[in-house]
Amino acid sequence: MIALLVGGAAIGGSPIFVRLSEVGPMATAFWRVSLALLPFFLMSRLAKQGDETPRGLRDHLFLLLPGVFLAIDLAAWHLSLHMTSVANATLLANLAPVFVTLGSWLVFRTRITPVFLAGLALALVGVVVLKGGPAAIGGGQLAGDATAIVAALFYACYMLSLGHVRSRFSTLRIMVWTTFSAAVCMLPLAFFFEGDMVPVTLFGWAMVLGLAFISHVGGQGLVTYALAYLPTAFSSLTLLLQPVVAAILAWILLAEPVGVLQAVGGLIVLLGILVARRG
Repeated sequence: MIALLVGGAAIGGSPIFVRLSEVGPMATAFWRVSLALLPFFLMSRLAKQGDETPRGLRDHLFLLLPGVFLAIDLAAWHLSLHMTSVANATLLANLAPVFVTLGSWLVFRTRITPVFLAGLALALVGVVVLKGGPAAIGGGQLAGDATAIVAALFYACYMLSLGHVRSRFSTLRIMVWTTFSAAVCMLPLAFFFEGDMVPVTLFGWAMVLGLAFISHVGGQGLVTYALAYLPTAFSSLTLLLQPVVAAILAWILLAEPVGVLQAVGGLIVLLGILVARRG
């Protein structure tokens, strides 16, 4: 539980690194995973590995798949952070617990209760309030908010696939494979869509290094470790700590105010997710 909470807080600081990065959102996502690969690889070589060597094409595909989902999630989320506020992007990206439950129903045939559907409806009402009511739904930030919801969908796919392989492979082995596949997927996206890949100042490098080592190695590593001991759906719910940390840091460091309507909408979204989880 401590690993999960500390990991969630570390990931919660990642939007600040993304917003302050000198390179574009795709390039920032590439550096996030590629720079994190080296410490994960070194730790995996130093740590004692059990008898968990991947066997056959199936095992290798299952280890690579979470990284593909993570790359799409990071691309969408980093893009949304430049299209809407940090608070909105992080909150909407954390609709992932709802998609985790829907994915469990589709893949594992888990029963969906009326309580879950009520929670889902409440969360959607919260999104409308967050945007300033029905009249503001067509606002200029709608595309950014929608992109954040796409990120939530693929983060749910990442969590579900991660929970599947975590029952068999160690944290370090999974993080090496997942981070490698995410970096391979992010490189062409960053190169072809943005081109300007390399930070030019020490501050720019500090932002991508902080994102890689604090948010990815520390945050994602601790969350993956926790998944061996806690249910995936519960873990995804506890990561709702992220939007709280992100909103506070954005208010302090980026001077992004949190209005009353935005705060109320955010609370309704969180309440809806809590109700859905109970169902």
